[in-house]
Amino acid sequence: MATKNPAFDAYIAKAQPFAQPILRKLRTLVHKAVPGVTEELKWSTPHFTYKGMFCGMAAFKAHCIFGFWKSGLLPKIGLRNGGAPLGAFRSKITSIDDLPSDASILKLLKAAKRLNDDGVELPKRKVKPVRDRVVTVPPAFMKAIKANKKAHAAFAKFPYSHKKEYVQWITEAKRPETRDRRVAQAIEWMAEGKSRNWKYENC
Repeated sequence: MATKNPAFDAYIAKAQPFAQPILRKLRTLVHKAVPGVTEELKWSTPHFTYKGMFCGMAAFKAHCIFGFWKSGLLPKIGLRNGGAPLGAFRSKITSIDDLPSDASILKLLKAAKRLNDDGVELPKRKVKPVRDRVVTVPPAFMKAIKANKKAHAAFAKFPYSHKKEYVQWITEAKRPETRDRRVAQAIEWMAEGKSRNWKYENC
């Protein structure tokens, strides 16, 4: 039995007039192809779930979108307006006439259903290893750090972000006296093992 969410009705009612028939038609076809689908608002827009994330739609001022969570694994069906294929969240549907035939949409929905029925997962994105990043420390600042053993030891152990914050703070000083004052403060904090923004880290 179809599970309808009243929030969907409210969303469609508030959409632009051109968008309402598009959203209603897509909603009807989703339920026709996938009887066990449920409706949920996610990111403030209508989404359908079926054994996990399935598809979603949204309406904007001049277009609608309708996309699948696993769109990369599905066949491409072009819109009649020549835009991005149906099922990709970048597709822009500006009229109900932009949609392909009901049969084509149902075929796409059933293909997406099979992916979730079979437990097919999206391929994991390859994460490129992050190379060690190096902070260029002004010579005068580095000299002051090395002059204090505790500060030097702490600075050496700091992650890239902490080192960068200290260097930016020193180099952004416009007046020599401001820079000298900041260097002295930085050395004091480093000797205590504190980062530049230590006051805010526990807030």
